[in-house]
Amino acid sequence: MSDTTHLKGKYDWGIDEVVAQLRHLRVQSLEVRNRRDNPPKLPTRKELHKILDGLCAVLFPNRLGLPDLNDEGIDYFVGHTLESLLRELFKQIRRELQFVSKHQGVDKEASEQAICIARQFAAQLPKVRALVDCDIQAAFEGDPAARSLDEVLVCYPGITAIIHHRLAHILYQLGAPLVARIISEIAHSSTGIDIHPGAQIGESFFIDHGTGVVIGETAIIGSRVRVYQAVTLGAKRFQKDENGALVKGNLRHPIVEDDVVIYAGATVLGRITIGRGTTIGGNVWLTHSVPPDSNITQTYLRSESFCEGAGI
Repeated sequence: MSDTTHLKGKYDWGIDEVVAQLRHLRVQSLEVRNRRDNPPKLPTRKELHKILDGLCAVLFPNRLGLPDLNDEGIDYFVGHTLESLLRELFKQIRRELQFVSKHQGVDKEASEQAICIARQFAAQLPKVRALVDCDIQAAFEGDPAARSLDEVLVCYPGITAIIHHRLAHILYQLGAPLVARIISEIAHSSTGIDIHPGAQIGESFFIDHGTGVVIGETAIIGSRVRVYQAVTLGAKRFQKDENGALVKGNLRHPIVEDDVVIYAGATVLGRITIGRGTTIGGNVWLTHSVPPDSNITQTYLRSESFCEGAGI
């Protein structure tokens, strides 16, 4: 008796039963969402990852584009690459719009809207490049370990995250929030920095080290703000309606004014305002507004009287 014959029974994985159970759960899930027959396709993370890589090359062709580009060929490379990328981005946006409308087959309205969004997105790329240049400069000036602007661009996870965010934020504003959210999650996966595409962030933003940083959907951040690893700008509580469902879209994250520094491990929660020029020390838990030019440390917070659970 051969080894294969002897082991045949041991290699019975029960796959048919697993497939049948998975089919049942899949159909059940689609029925709950009323999408059993030919459910609309979602934007794909794999394709958006390729688009992002290409957009970074368009924004910084000398550093993130092809290695042998010369001055004569840069504009051609940028134009040719952007034309291809926008066609692919259009398809992903159209998928989102069709998914939201539950439309099956050809949807002329979704196609026209997706073209409009992609065109408006492209028009804002010079603005993104200018903002990212400011972010890179802020990182270079804010980190004594940085030896050059080029090093900051190609090595710093905070710069990768903010490039992704500035691209995603435009799409979020233009009406493609799902595509924007996928883009932000691609950055989250590669950098450990979680910035919701709805967050509003001013120029010269610097995330140092970055791992564990969380910035919520309705956060507003001014200019020349610096945050360190494990900082959270989150919500204090989640409101529910009369049916017990979470209320979506309410303003629940902090406002951080210009020239604020937030050190590692600080947690800032709720729709509060951190005044201009404030410094928040490491591992601080903050749930109330502070005036401009404050210096908030754990010692300061322990000297305050707590109310409504603040500081717990």
